[in-house]
Order: sequence, then C-alpha cells, then structure tokens
Amino acid sequence: MDRSRILATVAVVGVVGLAASCGGTNRSAPPPTEPGFSKIKHVIMIMQENRSFDSYFGTYPGADGIPMRDGVPTVCAPDPESGACVAPYPDHADVNGGGPHGAPNARADIDGGAMDGFVAQALAGRKGCADPNDPECTNSATPDVMGYHTAGDIPNYWSWAQHYVLQDHMFEPNASWSLPAHLFLVSEWSAKCLTQDPASCHDALQNPRKPPGYVRAKASARAPIYAWTDLTWLLHKYGVSWGYYVAPGSQPDCADPQDVDCGPVPQSARTPGIWNPLPWFDTVQQDGQVDDVQPVSSFARQAVTGTLPQVSWVVPSDRVSEHPPSRVSAGQSYVSRLVDAVMQGPDWDSTAIFLAWDDWGGFYDHVVPPSVDADGYGLRVPGIVISPYAKPGYVDHQTLSFDAYDKFIEDVFLGGQRLDPSTDGRPDPRPDVREDEPLLGDLGNDFDFTQPARPPLPLPIHPRTTLTRAG
Repeated sequence: MDRSRILATVAVVGVVGLAASCGGTNRSAPPPTEPGFSKIKHVIMIMQENRSFDSYFGTYPGADGIPMRDGVPTVCAPDPESGACVAPYPDHADVNGGGPHGAPNARADIDGGAMDGFVAQALAGRKGCADPNDPECTNSATPDVMGYHTAGDIPNYWSWAQHYVLQDHMFEPNASWSLPAHLFLVSEWSAKCLTQDPASCHDALQNPRKPPGYVRAKASARAPIYAWTDLTWLLHKYGVSWGYYVAPGSQPDCADPQDVDCGPVPQSARTPGIWNPLPWFDTVQQDGQVDDVQPVSSFARQAVTGTLPQVSWVVPSDRVSEHPPSRVSAGQSYVSRLVDAVMQGPDWDSTAIFLAWDDWGGFYDHVVPPSVDADGYGLRVPGIVISPYAKPGYVDHQTLSFDAYDKFIEDVFLGGQRLDPSTDGRPDPRPDVREDEPLLGDLGNDFDFTQPARPPLPLPIHPRTTLTRAG
C-alpha cells in the first residue's frame, strides 16, 4: 500500500485538518531507564470503546479466556426474568447492545467476585433513552452481554495478537465508564476540583464532569475544572512532543451518566468532551498546547511523512468506536487504517503501538479485577501491542492497566519520572502514584530489543469476516 492510498483511506473516516506544532522545550529529557528503550522514539495509544476481554478474545488459544470444558463454557450469569443461567455463546452480530457500564453497574457485574451480574444489569438498564449510548442504557431488547466474538468476526485484531502481543490481564484503570477511563489515560486520576488550585481536587470515580454550579450536561453548561496534573505537564517540562488526535463526528455516553436526554454530542479536536478531555486541563492551557489536540487526519499525514510526535493518543468518533450500537466492522476498519499508516511510514522501526478498549461496556468477563485503591481496577479489556520489537505471538499474563502506558512513556522518555505530587512540582491530593503500584506489570516485558526490527504487516482495511448485519 503506497502513501497516497493510506492518506485516502484514512480520509474515508471523514476527517480533515492540519497538523499543529509541538509544544516548547523547558529542559532536556533524561535518558531511558532501560537501554533497549532507546529504540522506541514514538509511543502511540489507540483507544477504542466498550469491549471486555472475554467478548473479543475469550476463545484465543493460550489466553485466560472463558472457562470451558470440551469446548463448552462452565460459567454462566443468571437471568432474573427467566430463571435460567445464561452461558457465554458465540455472537456474530456486527451491531451489539451491551449493557450499562457506570460505577454502580461495575459493582453489580462483579458481584463481590462472583462475576455474575451482567444479564441482570442489562435487563435493568434504562430503555427508551433519547441517547442510546448513555452508560445507564441498554441498547437491545434481549440482552447480548454474554455473547462473544470469534477470530472470523475480528480477523485483524486476532492477526495482530498472533503476530505481536496480546495482553490478557489488561484492566480498565477505574471501575466506571468512559470519561473517568480517559482521564486516567492522560492523568492517572479522575477528580473533581473546586477551584483552579490542584489542592482543591478530590476523588471522583463516577462524575468528574460536574463543577460547582453544574446543572445539566448541555453545551451551555460550565466547563469542568481539571486542575490536577496530567502527563502532558511532564512531557512539556522535559520537551517531549505529544499529540492527541480526535476523529470528528459525535461522542457516545452523556457527559453526566445520570442524564437520559443529552442526545448526540458533537466531537472534534476543537470540542472538549468525554473522549477529548485534555483541552479542559489547566496544564494544557497554561503550557500553550491546546493546538496539540488535532484531527485524526493529522495523525495519518504525520505517520506517512515521518513527523509523528513522540507520544500520541488517538480516539475515535462514535461511528467507528465499537461502542454499542456502533458496528464492530467499522471500528476494525478504522483501526486498521491507523495501524497501516504507521506501518507504511518511516517511523515504523521506532514505534510501539498500544491498542485497547476503554471499558467493558457491560459485556461479560470472568476475571475478578484486582483492587489497588478506592478507584480500581475495573473489568478486563483487550490489550494488544504492535511493534517491530514486540515478541511474536506472545501472550502477556501480567496484571496491567492503562497506568502501564504512562509508566512506559515515563520510562522511555522521562527517565522514570512519575506523576507524583511529591516530586513533579505541582502537588495535588491524588491518593497514590498509580505507576508505582507493586501489582502493575512492566510493558517492557512485551518487547525483545535484541531482535532486528521486524518488517510491517499491513492488513486489509475491509477484511472478510463472519459478522452478520442482523443483531
């Protein structure tokens, strides 16, 4: 695939825009903590939406998948309406319903470690919501949360897992929904602040969006106050370039998970939201880096021309997010365009791509999440590492969360500096330093830097699948 085709295929997503300049440099970044990390010049995090590990890789060979005996699941979740216990089953529908996925639903799904609340929560979810993507809503009349997809449904995702690394114990960093997950992704915390003083912030797992005086999640409502420290603060401090790339369209989930009539919310690089929180951070505004939040078309152009920043986050629009009721196939094609663009560009030999899904979306998973603090972890989500230095066909069983991404970035580009209120020069009252949790694994284990850089493996943008349009 040549560069012109890559640009054309990414443009199909409907994104346009110009690349913004990177932030300024304050001081030299320290060397990587491990010698092999010097081969990584670009770290890319592609974040999709609302899938549990078991719903996508529950039958992947060698992974901690759905418990089975002779190919028959040995687990189930009770249906309070029928009295039956519903076992996981293959579901080839391109459009899924999922279930409620806020903090109360996470607690109910986990059910004290029984991992059996999924069907009951899907049945109890609000129906008839004006926004079907509200995290409190259910999107199908008959719950499909026990369904799982197979290799034939999502062949590109399985191919990357087979050729690179699949992480089967990647947990959402928080036991809640999209907005807190995206806040943890960029800042290691989900909080609510009273003023622009970081010391005024406090833990907010479910509703970090609401500032003082907040009424409803409307465009006219006051913007939230995100005064605590995010990772871009350290990146800017040490002159590490970054970009946050947003696909234009709309975003699912109401900004307040208790709202039932927020309707579709427009999304672009210029509209802060639940998937695009960085423009609301005081640090990003004070550092003059709002323009580093860019449209996805800029990512494609920079990948092809070899001008990617050192750190990139890429978030989808509703249509290509895989967030029910969006199509699985549309999300897989969108991600394939992004990955192919990187593979065909000059930065491939120095890149690590991390692909994950932000929360479990109400879908079944059988693994009890570990507890690290009051906020998490949440349920398991799929995690894939794509890199010329990724161990081929490796299944990583380490306990991981999105905190591991920040830890990896800090180790590669910041010499191990952490988002630590006692050392980062901008104190806030976060409960802990997530990157230093003893339970958290090391993403460095997913790489073999002694091997030569492996050539790219571009995949079809629209692969043949066993997905069905009905569902």
